[in-house]
Amino acid sequence: MGEELVDGTQSASQERLVTGYSGKLLLAVSLGWAMIQTGRLVLSPMLPTVMESLRITEFQAGLAFTLLWGLYALGQYPSGRLSDHLSRKTLLATGLSLLVVGFGVLASAPTYAIFLLGAAVVGTGAGLYPTPARALVSDLFVSRRGQAFGLHGASGDAGGAVAAGLAIVVLAAATWRFAFLPVVLALVVVFVLLHQWNREAYTPPRIDATVGRAVLGDIRKTAGRFANRRTAALLVAYSLYAFVWQSVTGFLPTFLQEAKDFSPELAGGGFAVLFVVGALVKPLSGSLGDRISRPVVAAGSLVVATLALAGVILTTSTLAVTASVVVFSAGLMAYPPAMQAHLMDVFPDGSMGGDLGATRTIYIGLGSLGTTYVGFVAGEAGYTTAFAGLLVCLVVSASIVLGLAQIR
Repeated sequence: MGEELVDGTQSASQERLVTGYSGKLLLAVSLGWAMIQTGRLVLSPMLPTVMESLRITEFQAGLAFTLLWGLYALGQYPSGRLSDHLSRKTLLATGLSLLVVGFGVLASAPTYAIFLLGAAVVGTGAGLYPTPARALVSDLFVSRRGQAFGLHGASGDAGGAVAAGLAIVVLAAATWRFAFLPVVLALVVVFVLLHQWNREAYTPPRIDATVGRAVLGDIRKTAGRFANRRTAALLVAYSLYAFVWQSVTGFLPTFLQEAKDFSPELAGGGFAVLFVVGALVKPLSGSLGDRISRPVVAAGSLVVATLALAGVILTTSTLAVTASVVVFSAGLMAYPPAMQAHLMDVFPDGSMGGDLGATRTIYIGLGSLGTTYVGFVAGEAGYTTAFAGLLVCLVVSASIVLGLAQIR
């Protein structure tokens, strides 16, 4: 795949982050990822309004998030594997098309059932996008892979910050449904850019006995690589991290309002901080991982996140809570660039898309249960108790990654 995309192996000087062929494609796929995150995350700061509009409970809202994230997770492995056999461009275009339809359904949903349908379509389309996008980034970058992943990851956090601001503006001037209109328009632009800039050809799906045997063989090889204890431990740690991340991005604004007496605007600001800080620390984390050790950087970030989340839960003053959210954001968001670059180092070049997809299917799939957990526990015992459970997940995850870093 990489040879087709860049006409041979690129030297470090050819791996341009913002210009040239590699830079333009990094820009396009990152803009797409930013808009996907904007569309998905804009629901969180608008959640109380959405719940009131659709007349649903915290548990029902959590189920909608779980459906979206669960289908997103299920798409990771097949999209990665298909992008190895077909082309990255084919999978990216398909995902973008479904996302445009799905966000359109969410914007027009008159009932909870239609809202769930829109969440399902968005989850499916989103599931087809990120693994081929990350595989494409790996095709384009080798020596600067950590920096490229850091910038790509930061685009998603920029999307989260945009989502917080978009929610505030939309709720002040219109209804929550209008928040998806700019997302749809931007995704159409990304589709056009990738169509024009990417040199790959569209590869229609071809199913025959040869392809079937190859896919089954790939699945067996991938399962074999995941069978060793180190990889299994890594998946457990990443799943716990994903559980925390999805819980926080789904319910942090509501937690700050209900448990810390933040105003809706201040809670939305706290939600934006999560992603603004993430956009700043992710490139630094990727670069630091390139220079030092990716597992060590990932482990250190989880330690910071663990201590800061304890501060968020235990402190009461607005200033202390806000400061803790800032530090928590830095620790939580510094983890993915270092660990994903490490995973790409481990996976064989010919199957990295499928291997990354399988990994993401597992940890995002298990992590998608986080929003249902928070919705249920918050409804029964309050948001403080629900977030205390997330603290336990971070402690265990940090301990595992620290152990892996020490035996590296």
